[in-house]
Amino acid sequence: MALIEFAYVLPIFILMALTGAELTNFVTTRMRISQVALQIADNAARMGNGSQLQAKTISEADINDLLTGAGLQAGELDLFTRGRVVLVSLEPAARPNTAATYKIGWRRCRGSKTYTPLYTTGLASPNFPDGLGPAGRKVTAPDNGATMFVEVAYDYRPLIKTGLFGDNQIIEFASMMVRDRRDTSTAPTNTENAPISRCS
Repeated sequence: MALIEFAYVLPIFILMALTGAELTNFVTTRMRISQVALQIADNAARMGNGSQLQAKTISEADINDLLTGAGLQAGELDLFTRGRVVLVSLEPAARPNTAATYKIGWRRCRGSKTYTPLYTTGLASPNFPDGLGPAGRKVTAPDNGATMFVEVAYDYRPLIKTGLFGDNQIIEFASMMVRDRRDTSTAPTNTENAPISRCS
């Protein structure tokens, strides 16, 4: 009788155990991708060259180092093989920004995943209102600065091919306001001939 009962219960127990393991792995992976997005936005808001007395400039080498660091932070997630990072500099369209419109100063991407950004695609150029992000959570840029906005899309690799989470795609975004004065009058410089992570 005990063996028969065990035979009945075992498949249910295995299903529950595997579902719990899959859910835990998914939540952990999503949290790590969210932290990567936040770290990219934070580091992008801090980068730049120059003294405290002048507006800092950024270079392609800064952006390249930032994205390389994100890949190292992600570790075994293989961020740039299974995912795509989109980094945008959101800036006021004019100074002073009396019309409360914004523009994308520059955009850089890295990763092999085919992904159309949710929040930075199809915007009127050069000016658009409301800022970037999902409805009710849009971010803007201050009149005298910029905001770094990041989208990270990642193909989750399930422990078991269950389809438990739909298409297994994780999308996270983050933003940080640039702390120091930044020169946004020109595109990032490239005197070091660093690789440019274009979005085309």
